[in-house]
Amino acid sequence: MKIISWNVNGIRAVLKKGFLEFLKKEKPDILCLQEVKISDSAREKEEFDFPEYEEYWNSAERPGYSGTAILVKSIKYKAESIKNGMGVEKFDKEGRTQTLEFDKFYLVNTYFPNANHELSRLKFKIDFNSALLKYLKKLEKLKPVIITGDFNVAHEEIDLARPKDNVGNPGFTDEERQWMTKFLENGFIDTFRHQHPENQEYTWWSYRFNARVKNIGWRIDYFCASAKFIKNIKNAHILNKVMGSDHCPIVIELKK
Repeated sequence: MKIISWNVNGIRAVLKKGFLEFLKKEKPDILCLQEVKISDSAREKEEFDFPEYEEYWNSAERPGYSGTAILVKSIKYKAESIKNGMGVEKFDKEGRTQTLEFDKFYLVNTYFPNANHELSRLKFKIDFNSALLKYLKKLEKLKPVIITGDFNVAHEEIDLARPKDNVGNPGFTDEERQWMTKFLENGFIDTFRHQHPENQEYTWWSYRFNARVKNIGWRIDYFCASAKFIKNIKNAHILNKVMGSDHCPIVIELKK
């Protein structure tokens, strides 16, 4: 099973930049999307078509903001259940979390809040993180969990090009990094770092200062898995040549 995750920074925008060609080339069994930025009513009017895929959408209440979606190759896989949100209204109304249940694991697609400039949403983000960890540990009592998405945090200095210049900035505050450490200490494994302990690769680049061409980036998109499930992860890598968003896709492949 091949699972891809991608913050597309607007589903309409990425469709104009080769998204369907990407889908045909990579052929993911499951594709988790973040920041789709489209309301249910707008999406129904526009009638998106992703051949061979079952679509699961979780739009934010606020139009053109946040939101997640999952595409599942319906001829190969069928989710046993689908849940939007995690049962906390102030977070769920932003369309940030989806859970698909499969036979051997749960797949959680998440778009973590951004702490924002001047850290105006840092408390909101830390509260979200805490609620999410509690939710994931409940799921883990039933079966292993894979969680993916835009975590909006670079955990260690190796995860961004200019760590010293970004200390205390959104995505690299002590609070966010400490939560990520706590999250991993609670039994989740960063699959990319597990397989590539020394690699300095990124998943997001600012649109400013020609950052992508210069590869001045951050690794803020992750696939993390329950420790007892890590043996099932065959491969984890980053598709950093794929354009269309300020983020690039990330991939895991599961053993049969």
